[in-house]
Amino acid sequence: MNIIKLSAINSTNDYLKQLIATRHVENLTVVVTENQTSGRGQMGAKWNAEPGKNLTFSILVKDLLLEANGIFNLNVAVAVSIAQALGDFAVPAICIKWPNDILAGNKKIGGILIENSFKNDGEIFSIIGIGLNVNQMNFDGLPKASSLAVTANREFDKDKVMTAIIDKVKFNVNKLLNKDSKSLWEAYHSRLYKKDIPMPFERDGKHFMGIIKGVNNNGSLEVLLEDETIASYGIKEVQLLY
Repeated sequence: MNIIKLSAINSTNDYLKQLIATRHVENLTVVVTENQTSGRGQMGAKWNAEPGKNLTFSILVKDLLLEANGIFNLNVAVAVSIAQALGDFAVPAICIKWPNDILAGNKKIGGILIENSFKNDGEIFSIIGIGLNVNQMNFDGLPKASSLAVTANREFDKDKVMTAIIDKVKFNVNKLLNKDSKSLWEAYHSRLYKKDIPMPFERDGKHFMGIIKGVNNNGSLEVLLEDETIASYGIKEVQLLY
């Protein structure tokens, strides 16, 4: 496994994109940094992490997305991989909050950003960006944020955590390549935050009650409304209030 370690970089995703634009890069190459200065999450949201305390890394996956629904399949595989790896470290109450957050209890400890590139020769690159709060203890002004150390009340070896996640990603990506996405979706739904529990939502400034029933193959959240109909919401179309 090829791991590129950097002391500081604006974005590990951007670094990998620049790398594959200029040279051959081995499949499953990893770029990790101690200090990501311009990290970002879904839809351009900023991802801030205390330097040296957390994990910010990206993984290159080549030629996986060969069909339309493959995009969210990869999201599912990565989220499940992180949850499984953290479970092996006995981190309690790990769950997946749609579309791309990793939670411990009700607190966010990590996020996923997957970016896809299509080259002129037909080659497809998926860059999986993962941010995970590991040993950071102070989250002043961020009441919904936490870390592995806060959750489990102990420090973690960041390299061991990253290696465990990468190993799970490799295993689960191989499942996708072998057309075995069913077990991943089952694992995803079993960890889906607030599934089957009545919860308040917000859309276009209006609040309503609903029950998360699952996520469909396109990555849309399916919510049972009070009139007994199922509504599907794309990313950023609805916000779960918690």
